[in-house]
Order: sequence, then C-alpha cells, then structure tokens
Amino acid sequence: MWTNCDLFTKVLGKCQLQEAVQEKEGGLDSSVVEDGANWSMGQRQLFCLGRALLRRSRVLVLDEATASIDNATDLILQKTIRTEFADCTVITVAHRIPTVMDCTKVLSISDGKLVEYDDPMKLMKREGSLFGKLVKEYWSHFQSAESH
Repeated sequence: MWTNCDLFTKVLGKCQLQEAVQEKEGGLDSSVVEDGANWSMGQRQLFCLGRALLRRSRVLVLDEATASIDNATDLILQKTIRTEFADCTVITVAHRIPTVMDCTKVLSISDGKLVEYDDPMKLMKREGSLFGKLVKEYWSHFQSAESH
C-alpha cells in the first residue's frame, strides 16, 4: 500500500519536480508565497499537472498551459501529458504548434469562428487550411531562428 508521501514523491518524479522540492528547506512542507511567486512559472504549471495526476482526472483541460514557460519545461509537460493521460480526454487550448501536432483532432478558430476541425495531418494536407498555414509559418520561423 502506498503512503501519501510515496504517492507525492512518485508524482513529483513524473512531473520532474522532485529535485526542486527537495532543495526547498521544508521539502513537501515548504511554504508557498502569494501567487506561488517562490516557484517559476514552469514549476507552477508542472505542480498543476501533478495535482491532476493525484486526482486521477479523466478529463484534463489545458488553457495556454505552455504559453509562459520555456521549451524544455514544455517538453516535460507534453511528455507527461502524453504518457500519464493517454487514457483520458485532453482538451488543449494552445498557440504553439508542437503542443497540438500529436493530438487526435485540431480545431482552428479565427475571429471567434470555427474554421476547421480534423486530424492535424489531414488539415496540413488540405488546400487553404488555416492550420496548415500556421504549421508552415511556424517551421519557417523555427528554421530561420536555427540558422542564425
């Protein structure tokens, strides 16, 4: 039988937060200041993910969960979501293309209106697709940034 401490430690490990918590003076009992300001934005997002893991949520809604975090933390978050919530419904609101590329369906919205809804790969192949245009634009900027 798992103790609460064992479960917390396991979840912290899955969210890549175990070391950060151990570095705090009180460990799991360390205080959190107003608005969580003593943790980075990425760590706060990972804690939210940990809370969903502890609750064994069947539906996970992420609204711009990766908007204010670095790419490394985004990768941790995405990997954890893909592995730990594989049997759950995950609804993601995102602007980062890599965040939604392996989703089952993508819904594109422009000016508050539904533009398209389908498998990401089908949308990328569709002539005039907004999502396809966004993917091309993203990769163009990504490749341009890598060459500098």
